[in-house]
Amino acid sequence: MAKTPPPISIRLDAETERRLRRLAHESGGTLSSVVREAVAEYGAAHARATPDARPYDRLQHLIGVVSEQANRSERTGERFRSVLKASTRARRPR
Repeated sequence: MAKTPPPISIRLDAETERRLRRLAHESGGTLSSVVREAVAEYGAAHARATPDARPYDRLQHLIGVVSEQANRSERTGERFRSVLKASTRARRPR
């Protein structure tokens, strides 16, 4: 049989307490379950943001989010060169 953990007391401002009670009511859970879930999510986010994480780990949630038909990296040098030529011609007095 698992032991029940001891209770923990925290102090909340009135707005945070209202938000906590509303979240518990909306989810059908208890205040404790909302706090446990929030701490778990905070811990997971903190673990993802640790400095020893690989850059890939920090950006993993963004990979595959944007889908584009065109490959913007194709002929980038050529396009940049043509933009520079056009701007140089526009600045020359005639």
